[in-house]
Amino acid sequence: MNISSRQVDAFLALAEQRSFTRAAVQCHLSQPAFSALIRALEDGLGLRLFDRSTRHVALTGEGENFLEAARRIRAEIDSALARMRDAATLQRGRVAIALLPSLAAGWLPGVLAGYHAAHPGVELEIADVLSERCIEQVATGKADFALAAIRADTPELQAEPFCADDFHLVCRSGHPLLRQRTLAPADLAAWPFIHLARTSSVRQYLEAAFHPQAMHTLMEVEQLATVMGMVRAGLGISVVPALTLFHFGKPGLVTRPLALPGLTRQIYLVRRRDRSLSVAAQALVARMVELRPA
Repeated sequence: MNISSRQVDAFLALAEQRSFTRAAVQCHLSQPAFSALIRALEDGLGLRLFDRSTRHVALTGEGENFLEAARRIRAEIDSALARMRDAATLQRGRVAIALLPSLAAGWLPGVLAGYHAAHPGVELEIADVLSERCIEQVATGKADFALAAIRADTPELQAEPFCADDFHLVCRSGHPLLRQRTLAPADLAAWPFIHLARTSSVRQYLEAAFHPQAMHTLMEVEQLATVMGMVRAGLGISVVPALTLFHFGKPGLVTRPLALPGLTRQIYLVRRRDRSLSVAAQALVARMVELRPA
């Protein structure tokens, strides 16, 4: 049978008040309507829960047994409703995000600081991974949404432009390239290059923009901090997105904007088509869009 919360409330009120009149008042019902709820509950269970007389209402043995379960049901309903109210008012919740390490380290902390101050009960989970992993995390449900450099428009995923990221030359101060007013791929390709790994979106954008010009690759590394250290030591030059420039604000290093055809990295907001974002995730997306990198 299906037991409604109104029937549970009526049962608990009558068990407490031991009077149909007082219990009906407590439930804000007329006495006939209240009596109908109790009768429907007993009929559905196939058990008599109360002994009635003109002066006396008492729980039967079966009613005593049902009382503990009814209290537990009421407590679980109240707890569930409280959780839903907390989620709706951003008092609690959980948001999982996957995004590029350059965004996670430089831009995201300031965004999250304000969000966390406004909604301290919302749990935040951050995966700072490359674009392919970002997409995988959303596709498998591990992340609510992602910021990635891949336009993942599929039957399962939707991607919308979030921001664009220009590229900058990074080299030591005094480098001969800094004396040139304009720079072409051939100018850069003549110098030893400190590259990020081929799996990174940065490397893929660079190779596409330089094609068919070959680059003089001195080494490939995984981390931008390593790129910074190698360039600062004078081992070579590099080209990095604007969103990563916070890594390169070191004495002895110079960054310069590059204007090469096709060398602009588009960042996309990726989410599932078949799953609505939670209230907490929607609020975070709204804040990210409001504070998106210029």
